[in-house]
Amino acid sequence: MVVTGRISVKNENVGNEKFQKSELVIETNEQYPQSILVEFGGNKSELVKDYVVGQEVEIDINLRGRKWTNAEGIDKYFNTISGWKIKKLSDVKEQKAAEVDADDSDPLPF
Repeated sequence: MVVTGRISVKNENVGNEKFQKSELVIETNEQYPQSILVEFGGNKSELVKDYVVGQEVEIDINLRGRKWTNAEGIDKYFNTISGWKIKKLSDVKEQKAAEVDADDSDPLPF
């Protein structure tokens, strides 16, 4: 599966000494944008180091689910979105330049 959108939050090296992970929150480009938390665990946590808030990216993901039974015997289910590949679709500078061009209100073509 693939999720595409703009990075709105970046948290690197979340976790402990035994297991490192990094997190990105992606705002999707849809009519009703979604904020999706994607985790990069283990050696994949290094994949996000060169990315910054505001960049548009494409992330290959796996959906993970697990069951947990609480002390009362009630089953709870948890989901995780795990990223395993990330690709830059635009730079922050490129996006800002495009926004300036789009806002140009001069009607003359020259």
